[in-house]
Amino acid sequence: MDENGQVVGTNDPYKQTRFILAKIEKALASAGASMIDVVRTRMFVTDISRWEEIARAHGEVFREIKPASTMVEVKRLISPELLVEIEATAIIND
Repeated sequence: MDENGQVVGTNDPYKQTRFILAKIEKALASAGASMIDVVRTRMFVTDISRWEEIARAHGEVFREIKPASTMVEVKRLISPELLVEIEATAIIND
């Protein structure tokens, strides 16, 4: 969801994935880190049959970084319009 609580990319897991990863990148930047510091992602999806759209967006963002990644199908997320939820783990060295 965007800063106004609106769902971005309704029925479009690719667009939702790109949006989520941009939010993660912004959060990392505010912590003094970047996507290169991400070592693991966990993707929770409501329709695993659309995995290629999600994986394509993930691959476009991470390219050569290649964090360990898990994709798991879940029954539902907090809102029916949400198709993807992503957790990222980053290690920031001092």
